[in-house]
Amino acid sequence: MVTVMDYKGIDTTWCPGCGDFAILNGLKQALVGLEIQPHEVVFYSGIGQAAKLPLYMKCNLLNGLHGRTLCYATGSQFANHTIKTIAVGGDGDAFAEGGNHFLHAIRRNPDIAYFVHNNQVYGLTKGQASPTSDPGFVTGTTPEGACHGRFNPAAVAVALDASFVARTHTGNLNHMVKMMQMAITHTGFAFVEIMQPCVTYNKVNTLKWYRERSYDIAAEKDYDPTDREAAFRKALEWEERFPIGLLYRAERSVLSDSVPALKDGPLNARPAKVNDVRPLLKSFR
Repeated sequence: MVTVMDYKGIDTTWCPGCGDFAILNGLKQALVGLEIQPHEVVFYSGIGQAAKLPLYMKCNLLNGLHGRTLCYATGSQFANHTIKTIAVGGDGDAFAEGGNHFLHAIRRNPDIAYFVHNNQVYGLTKGQASPTSDPGFVTGTTPEGACHGRFNPAAVAVALDASFVARTHTGNLNHMVKMMQMAITHTGFAFVEIMQPCVTYNKVNTLKWYRERSYDIAAEKDYDPTDREAAFRKALEWEERFPIGLLYRAERSVLSDSVPALKDGPLNARPAKVNDVRPLLKSFR
């Protein structure tokens, strides 16, 4: 039997009140609720406050370069697509430095659950505007307000036919845990946008702001998450109110089923054809 304490890692260094605490707590609850042991899951992350999350858990993990989270996670799926793979990042790591990898991970559809903490600001590097900052957002680097339009990751994911697109926020723990569990058990690329406050650098998009403007799409009885056009329209809603919940789901073949080399099983389970790699390495000199 697995418990939350089985996932306890080192102490955090986040600011008091940061939404990352709720996400860390919710992710532990989600894994325990699914009875997944720490050795049965592997985490990948890049750079940022959100990317520190795996470091605060007891689990298999790799914390790498800024924006390259999905590269590592996809490589992991090539090596062993039988282990549950979870990628974690923030709105900068995911959609700025890692924006290109986000697009192509959707296209390839590896079996990865991707949880992106979206506080609409760069929290690690002292509060610059991020790709998801609203127009007019004032920061030290945008004193007259952000002049670019807000990158809408959910709408982009639906437009590219991602196999699972959901949104939640840290002000509703039960809902967040449910979305995480749905993503983890989904076969394919499951993207969950987690709206959260940055109490230090974002005084606009607060927890109160998210709670007042969000509504659970599950309350709309006639909503069909397999209807791509309807999902895209919902994903575009933002200024006055925005939906949380499962926005879109599509049946697609996963990466491990599409690559011929993986049809005989994961690479890590096969006997090595080369016992001594030294001659091979020497040939590259």
